[in-house]
Amino acid sequence: MFRFLSTCLAFLIVTTAQVGGVPPAPAIPGEAARIESMVNKAAALVEVRGKQAFPDFRRRGSEWRFNEVYLFVMDLGGRVLLNVEFPRREGTNRLKERDADGKLFHEDFIDVVRSDGSGWVDYMFPRPGQKHPSAKWSYVRAVTIDGEPGLIGAGFYAE
Repeated sequence: MFRFLSTCLAFLIVTTAQVGGVPPAPAIPGEAARIESMVNKAAALVEVRGKQAFPDFRRRGSEWRFNEVYLFVMDLGGRVLLNVEFPRREGTNRLKERDADGKLFHEDFIDVVRSDGSGWVDYMFPRPGQKHPSAKWSYVRAVTIDGEPGLIGAGFYAE
């Protein structure tokens, strides 16, 4: 009987996590922890320096930008304030943009920070220098940017 109840409880937890809309953290714990640490540190810097921190985030080979990992910043209205690998996105509103699977991932970013303060979002997005989307996980966190609410995030490509 105990085994049956344990199995039912485990199923309920997994199903609730998947149906709740916010996926669990990605299955690459070391990389996930590294991204979370970087985003949390960057958020602390933005809380103090605001947009003046952005030039530091653009430097290649820094703690903020390495391999295919980079920071992005949005306001909660969907406007991209910083995207160091895709700077043409800056200043544009991305709320209605869908990924290759039809997911409104920018809305997911905003929903996660509004409901939980931080969390992981999976979606399809091109790697830097490519046009075709790849599976990506991003960690996003609520942040105040020059007195305005926003979010900061970074991610890694799962493929």
